[in-house]
Amino acid sequence: MGTDIITKIEREQLKQDIEVFNVGDSVKVHCRVVEGGKERIQIFEGICIARRGSLVNESFTVRKIASGEGVERTFPLHSPKVAKVEIAKKGKVRRARLNYLRDRLGKSATNLKEHKGKVKGSSIGAGFAAAKAILDAEEEQSKAVEESSTEEAPATEEAPATEEAP
Repeated sequence: MGTDIITKIEREQLKQDIEVFNVGDSVKVHCRVVEGGKERIQIFEGICIARRGSLVNESFTVRKIASGEGVERTFPLHSPKVAKVEIAKKGKVRRARLNYLRDRLGKSATNLKEHKGKVKGSSIGAGFAAAKAILDAEEEQSKAVEESSTEEAPATEEAPATEEAP
């Protein structure tokens, strides 16, 4: 029962406006950076090479080539430091982890097959959708319980009042 409470609280903490993306997609991650007393948005653009975790603990790794050097950065998906994630280009890959891109040089490290056709739902994105559906179902169930309890209460109060009148 304790884990049910924890997962329920975690589901409430999830961001609702996340665009579904997969490993192999070129993404632009808008990060909030605090310098001095000011906050600004910094964009980190690269290829998503891995996703791991679920719910609040979900994270993804983005790799880009900067000044001839490979740079990787791992972001928690539901962190307040991540303002938004944009998909620059859909990629088509057959692996869940693209660690082999670390050994490649030049364009072969950044060019992946482009995805053509309809975009199918992601298994990771489906987990988020399932969590949202569960939350919605729980809310509807609690509303139904509240409505049924409010409907029964006036009915019991009205019945004695009508009996006293004749």
